[in-house]
Amino acid sequence: MDLETLVKEFQNKDQVAFEKLYNMYGDSIHGVVYNIVKDKDIADELMQDVFIKAWNKADTYTSKKGRFFTWILNIARNTAIDKTRSKAFKQSKQNLNADFFVDIITSNENLDRSTDAIGIKKFVTNLGQKCKEVIELLYFKGFTQKEASEELQMPIGTIKTRNKNCIQQLRDTIL
Repeated sequence: MDLETLVKEFQNKDQVAFEKLYNMYGDSIHGVVYNIVKDKDIADELMQDVFIKAWNKADTYTSKKGRFFTWILNIARNTAIDKTRSKAFKQSKQNLNADFFVDIITSNENLDRSTDAIGIKKFVTNLGQKCKEVIELLYFKGFTQKEASEELQMPIGTIKTRNKNCIQQLRDTIL
């Protein structure tokens, strides 16, 4: 069954289509969520939440706006970011050990292997250094554009423009 048919079946609430999409994208979604929350148990829980949200909002997806994977990836990213901004999450992370923070600081070059389950790493690594920095912060680490602006010491307008241009480069490369 091709992806387009599979997505249509998913939108029609077919449980077999749900399982197939879950198996196809589960590792990638988990990797993206984990890179943001840095906790396996929370990432496991959020990954399931993402697929439930996608199931409940399946009728809002349209191929005219982009690929299904991109749509579900955005749900995952937003869900993970929402979790990190929640009061309960912040309180649970108050007494973290230093390894958590060292990983955040030293992971400038890492694209977790779980994130690469669909082969996206090879496309990102072909981008220029400036694009890699912006893409990693915004999409793999869950930074907001403002946070990326501060981290890279660039105006927010530059971050927005670079993000748009880099995503277009990725689209051109993939398609």
